Amino acid sequence: MLAGRADTIAPCMTIVTRFAPSPTGLLHIGGVRTALFSWLYARRHRGRFILRVEDTDRERSTEEAVQVILDGMQWLGLAHDEGPYYQTRRLDRYAEVLKEMLAQGTAYHCYCSKEELEEMRNGQLARKQKPRYDGRCRHRTIPVAGVHPVIRFKNPLEGEVVVEDLVHGPVVFQNSELDDLIIARSDGTPTYNFCVVVDDSDMHISHVIRGDDHLNNTPRQINMLRAIGFTPPAYAHVAMILGPDGTKLSKRHGAVSVLYYREEGYLPEALLNYLVRLGWSHGDQEIFSLDELVQLFDITDVNKAASAFNPEKLLWVNQQHMMRAPLPYLAGLLREQLQRLGVETQDQTLLEGIVAGQRERSKTMKEMAENSRYFFGADIEIDDKAGRKHLGGAGAAMLTRLGASLAALTDWSATGVHGVLTAIATESGVGLGKVAQPLRVALTGTPVSPPIDATAALIGRERVLGRVERALQWAARQVPAN
Repeated sequence: MLAGRADTIAPCMTIVTRFAPSPTGLLHIGGVRTALFSWLYARRHRGRFILRVEDTDRERSTEEAVQVILDGMQWLGLAHDEGPYYQTRRLDRYAEVLKEMLAQGTAYHCYCSKEELEEMRNGQLARKQKPRYDGRCRHRTIPVAGVHPVIRFKNPLEGEVVVEDLVHGPVVFQNSELDDLIIARSDGTPTYNFCVVVDDSDMHISHVIRGDDHLNNTPRQINMLRAIGFTPPAYAHVAMILGPDGTKLSKRHGAVSVLYYREEGYLPEALLNYLVRLGWSHGDQEIFSLDELVQLFDITDVNKAASAFNPEKLLWVNQQHMMRAPLPYLAGLLREQLQRLGVETQDQTLLEGIVAGQRERSKTMKEMAENSRYFFGADIEIDDKAGRKHLGGAGAAMLTRLGASLAALTDWSATGVHGVLTAIATESGVGLGKVAQPLRVALTGTPVSPPIDATAALIGRERVLGRVERALQWAARQVPAN
């Protein structure tokens, strides 16, 4: 944990970025992309990445939201080099800086009541002026009895602040347009903008990468940083992520907890790959490993325009990563998804076999798990339409013949099962599909599955023969379709 004074932290001569979420809501993809950009920039330049929880809003901050931040960052693999730091554990440090600023004259007590401030605001609106604090307490020397004052930052009255933004380019703010910001409430608790300034100074942040909704806070923060003797960091304000319809991202678009994507069976590397492409590109390349992104990413290449979230594109990217990922890794993820469905297995060979057969036809690991339940258990439910089409009449006869041949098979493998299927197809003078479909429906309950020879091999001899028998019983109970 950080010590109380800035000079106790060794000066940093390298790139230092930070991700500083407020735990007033769940960590969603907009925040994840900001964290990713900050993490990548630090990693590319062999710098440090700091995780800082900005929890000074005690009424809205929750332990649940803090845990989602920690769990989400861990799942994504965005490991921090320092932290997590919590602003609520640094209140003594903020009080120390406030005291110094008051002594130096860069901050002052403001005794204005809510009524005075409202009257001031109404008067300015009536004169068609921008509502702002007019600085009437800047030079007050005598306290007002019985009033607990706030503390305001004494913003420069003249000149300008130029934010040399790495995404937007130079952005100029006139000091005359910036009023004296409250940096401590009447109960002594520090405000967000002040805490950010002290933290960035103490942690020697070199680059602040955050959403462009913070851009208007930046000139005041720069002025405060200069007032406490710290050279402001470089800033990069990235555009927001919009919904597919061009409106603000909402829950219906995907503004949900990042852990939702873990539950839905997305690969963390796929989600990161998708998010980095919302505003950044490298030629026409679509699929990146995390190592590639570390080598290629630069914040100055990020587009200043907003990007739209596309759920279908995310699914495509996820499937591309599933196709490339090692089988043992995906087998572990499949096991987790199966557990959520109440299916327990520790058979690594079986899991890897399922992944090999299913990943071309699955967009998420959750979908793979849901479509793979027939590999487990003694029995399955036969889809009525598929059963009537493939298990009636000639289908039942074909399945009876298959059952006898499979029962006599000594080489229980995909190759062995395939040999049985092709032999019966040849002897019957029919296409392989006429033989395979009755078996597929008998084993999976549906007319769609990975290659049925591999599927049968994975399901196992005893369960295959049992399902064939039960499928024939099912067929015998059906009333022929009209």
